[in-house]
Amino acid sequence: MKVALRPLGLILAVALALAAATSPGAEASPTDPAGKRILRFSSHIVVYPDSSMTVTEEITIRQTEARHGLVRDFPTTYRDRFGKTVKVGLAVEEVRRDGGREPYHIKYEANGARIFLGEKNVILPPGTYTYTISYRTSHQLGYFQDFDELYWNVTGNGWPFPIDRAEAVIELPPGAKVLEYDAYTGPQGARGKDFAVRPGDREIFFQTTRGLGPYQGLTVAVSWPKGLVRRPSVLSRDPGAFLALAGLLFLFWFYLAAWVKVGRDPAGGTIIPLFTPPHGFSPAAVRFLTHMGFDHKTFAAAVVDMAVKGHLLIQENEGVFTLVQKTDSPAGLSKGEGKVARELFADGKEVELKNDNRTLIKDAIDALKSHLKLKLEKVYFVTNSVYLVPGLVISLLAFGAVVAATPDRVTAAFSSLWLCIWTVGCYFLAVVAYRKWQAVRTGGLWGFLGAILVTLIALPFFAGELMGLGFFATTTSPIAALVLAAVVLLNALFYHLLKAPTLRGRKIMDLVEGFKLYLSVAEKERLEVLTPPEKTPELFEKYLPYAMALDVENEWNEQFAEVLARAGEDGQPYSPRWYSGSSWDGFDSSGFASSLGSSLSGAISSSSSAPGSDSGSGGGGVSGGGGGGGGGGDW
Repeated sequence: MKVALRPLGLILAVALALAAATSPGAEASPTDPAGKRILRFSSHIVVYPDSSMTVTEEITIRQTEARHGLVRDFPTTYRDRFGKTVKVGLAVEEVRRDGGREPYHIKYEANGARIFLGEKNVILPPGTYTYTISYRTSHQLGYFQDFDELYWNVTGNGWPFPIDRAEAVIELPPGAKVLEYDAYTGPQGARGKDFAVRPGDREIFFQTTRGLGPYQGLTVAVSWPKGLVRRPSVLSRDPGAFLALAGLLFLFWFYLAAWVKVGRDPAGGTIIPLFTPPHGFSPAAVRFLTHMGFDHKTFAAAVVDMAVKGHLLIQENEGVFTLVQKTDSPAGLSKGEGKVARELFADGKEVELKNDNRTLIKDAIDALKSHLKLKLEKVYFVTNSVYLVPGLVISLLAFGAVVAATPDRVTAAFSSLWLCIWTVGCYFLAVVAYRKWQAVRTGGLWGFLGAILVTLIALPFFAGELMGLGFFATTTSPIAALVLAAVVLLNALFYHLLKAPTLRGRKIMDLVEGFKLYLSVAEKERLEVLTPPEKTPELFEKYLPYAMALDVENEWNEQFAEVLARAGEDGQPYSPRWYSGSSWDGFDSSGFASSLGSSLSGAISSSSSAPGSDSGSGGGGVSGGGGGGGGGGDW
């Protein structure tokens, strides 16, 4: 019998030895060959009526190697039970080692903070040390229909070595009484019950009944009646969003006050149809005044007006425009058009609207723009751009406040700076792509392929913009990011709203509106009563540049469709002498004005630019759930 039992006894002895060697409280394990361990992890948690908490952790660790000290990890970003991102507050109040104050520094990560206890230039010899960390935290409680709750990961599940004993004392707010409680032990997601509990009225004590292995932890949950803690507001949970919203409201108030003071347009007069434009105002001047600014269609209207007056010929070949000078005399041209002619034909009689000639074209555009600004700005309208400077300062302060309220200020500052630069680049790419697609109508196959190519090049940059916005939202908060985007849009909106005509400018604008009524065939029967001029091809050409300047070229074209169809000579369809190209079809000229306006503007634009949270107290929790958590190590 004894001999027969020896193999069985040997097997049992080996099994017990293996079990002891692999138990969570083992002296050493394959993942902890050095035998380092936390001998005791004790936490005292006090819940206050304002819903904040103070936590004091006492961690006794046995180090078997020389190290700087301890590392404690704290998550500060969670997903609640609705899937929303929640950021919690964390403020370290005191750090001690063996009773004396201990230096520390904090490094912020994407979803939390790492506290390094100790000094970089000090190495502690192997031994047993007790560290005490006191910190204040907020937005950690759960608010349910019938109770409030603290669901708290006491130790965190991120420690790479064993914890012999873990315990926690939770002190509830005055007047609170424990309703339900539970605890969970083991690795992340486990629901182990290796704990003992000693509940009281306002305090409850939890303690593990066996050691915790590497990457195992203790999570506790306790609930109490509602009404004893004040639930924080949405904005108080997100100080960055609060500061961003405050900046947005202040910026809006400032711009609104500025608009009331200087940006409101004078009252308009009675608009009556006029059959001629205001005296002394060229098509370019009319557009510059009505838009209170310059764009490439302003220049296109000037070019067409110069062509109609016989100064130049517009040739179009497969979407490429060439301007040919027909006379050196500026007779009949406005002063602005005369400046355009001098710059445009400074090197010869022909200028092809392509990027190779961008210097000539840009010089001509700048000459017209400078002339119009000098002639019209401050006399007929004011931009009030001086009010944009304080607005931009307020916007920058709002961005700075959000960055300052973010725990990881360095990352937030870098991401905001990167995003500003990247956004500018994406804006110019979007402008180039828009211009390419604008010119597709007359650019043929190559124009279409060019637009596709530019779009494909721009798409990765736009994707980077979205990723940057997402990263900035993660670093700060989604609400703060959205509010700051609204700050940018508000600046862009009031850039336009602050512009206002003067009294003199308002009178001219009223005249322009009357002339626009005539060009766009508004109130047709009334116009006929007023005896408008006879419709002829010459009248069509004379006022076509004004129709382009006022964006009613299609309507003006439609008025003369029948007239132009009958105006042929010797059996040949009518065509303007100042233009040759594919945009004009003598048998169907209805799309000519629109096609010429968009394609010529696009060509001018392209050629002038350089390339370029669940409940745990009722038994529904797991180890690693709730607030708190993290883990740590040594360094």
